[in-house]
Amino acid sequence: MTAIISTILLLLDLARWILIAMIIMSWLISFRVINTNNQFVATVWQALNAITEPMLGPIRRIVNRFLPNMGGLDLSPIVLFVVLYFAEILIRRDIAPALLG
Repeated sequence: MTAIISTILLLLDLARWILIAMIIMSWLISFRVINTNNQFVATVWQALNAITEPMLGPIRRIVNRFLPNMGGLDLSPIVLFVVLYFAEILIRRDIAPALLG
């Protein structure tokens, strides 16, 4: 059971790092530091979006329903960070001790 919990925590950590990479890359693209016409940049950007969009899409729909237009500011990564952090705390403090005795 410890291996399963450790794997889940590792996946949560990996999701956070991928989200950080996506956020930084989006800033670099927005400020024209890197160009998506470059094949490598475009490939990395597509891969990061393919990984993060299933997590961010539902959050965007919920956030956009309750908050007014923020002028292009996307709050969904912040909400996802909070959700991932909450999931990690829940696993470490409640689920893991209950399963491991």
